[in-house]
Amino acid sequence: MKGKLYGVGIGPGDPELLTLKALRVIRESQVLALPGREPKDTVAYKIVQGACPEIEEKELLAVDMPMTKDPARLAASHDEGAAKVMEYLDRGEQVAFLTLGDPTVYSTYLYVHKRVEAAGYETEIVSGITSFCAVAARLNMGLVEKAEPLHVIPASYQIEEALKLPGTKVLMKAGKKMADVKRILKAQELPVAMIENCGMPDEKIYRSVEEIPEDAGYYSLIIVKEKP
Repeated sequence: MKGKLYGVGIGPGDPELLTLKALRVIRESQVLALPGREPKDTVAYKIVQGACPEIEEKELLAVDMPMTKDPARLAASHDEGAAKVMEYLDRGEQVAFLTLGDPTVYSTYLYVHKRVEAAGYETEIVSGITSFCAVAARLNMGLVEKAEPLHVIPASYQIEEALKLPGTKVLMKAGKKMADVKRILKAQELPVAMIENCGMPDEKIYRSVEEIPEDAGYYSLIIVKEKP
């Protein structure tokens, strides 16, 4: 009998935000897949370790996901990751692939999930608390009210037009484009707040465009509100 693959959302960074279901699936799985070359060095491993010390006894599978937009390199890494997972599934072992936030929102796990599912294996996604909900809660504010729409935007692409949309805008994955993002936000004079590494020991909060550093880390999320 073949094993089952779970894509497990572990939340944004605070170990206390792992769901009971995520912890149960992690404890029940023989193998934990983590996105990175050294599983124990990954942010995902350290988050789960804070709530589930027995993770240290699990077999760990490294699934390296390069930070690139090269379609060929990405496809090759996703194929390789799926193949590694399927080796364990063929042995009848359950694999939990740990991913920050929720697996359905800009998650690299989804590329592995689709390949494994297409190959005929059983798969299931376990929801996690999304980064933008955690950031809003940490800022002690709501995301949307009444009929306001919510837009989740990958900030590493063109955002000028997206910022003109009504309602609240969530900018994710700004990465090396933070300087450009800051320039655009300044020009539009919109209310902005950002958290870097939400829920982690090195969390930093910025409550204006001017405060945001251009070298902010990968786990930075910006909430943009409409002008009052």
